[in-house]
Amino acid sequence: MWVLMYVFSYSVSPAATNDRAEWRLLPTVVFQEFSSEERCRVAKSALEGSLRDAGDKLRSGLEDLKTIGKADPAQIIIAYNVECLPK
Repeated sequence: MWVLMYVFSYSVSPAATNDRAEWRLLPTVVFQEFSSEERCRVAKSALEGSLRDAGDKLRSGLEDLKTIGKADPAQIIIAYNVECLPK
């Protein structure tokens, strides 16, 4: 048995919101069991590709907003880690 562990976190600069609190990470942790290492690695690859694409789209949209002075990609931190672990 194998377990896919997926950790995703993001933080938004207080300057980018009405909330003036400090930067804070908002993590999400997900575990999914697989019957084989191969199936786990296939899911890992698909998930990493999806997260990479989503991050690229978000940064592109923020760059567009930056040109009109409404946002800056530096105001958002996105981090993720995806691992396949033997159970």
